[in-house]
Amino acid sequence: MGNQTEAAAAPTVAVGVCLLKGKKVLLGRRRCSLGYSTFSLPGGHLELGESFEECAARELKEETGLDIDKKRMEFLTATTNKLLLEGGKPCQYASVCMRAVMEHGDGEPQNVEPELCDGWDWYEWDNLPKPLFRPLHNAVRAGFNPFYA
Repeated sequence: MGNQTEAAAAPTVAVGVCLLKGKKVLLGRRRCSLGYSTFSLPGGHLELGESFEECAARELKEETGLDIDKKRMEFLTATTNKLLLEGGKPCQYASVCMRAVMEHGDGEPQNVEPELCDGWDWYEWDNLPKPLFRPLHNAVRAGFNPFYA
């Protein structure tokens, strides 16, 4: 039997939220070790028993204080299934992307988790900030667009 402290971690499902406001999408600059200082969609890890919609709404609320209109949320795509070898121990992420709008149509995000994000802002899809978090960068390069998906 192998060393159990060295056992491989189970793959993780990450749910990203393309929160749209007019012709803009919400992005924040990451402060965590994986993708440090890159721009990313709000989102996080799917919890056991949670739907993609529930995860998207929970993560957005935890990170930005904003509420999603759950009736208008849509599954967009599964963007990645990657083995990541940077930032410490190897891990595998499968990423799902949801499209959403705010419940009350307006509002500004708050930086609820400043230890994980430098702040949130709205960006036009055709003029995204750089550098993008690798999964988002790869999806954009492959033609992903939340306004037309």
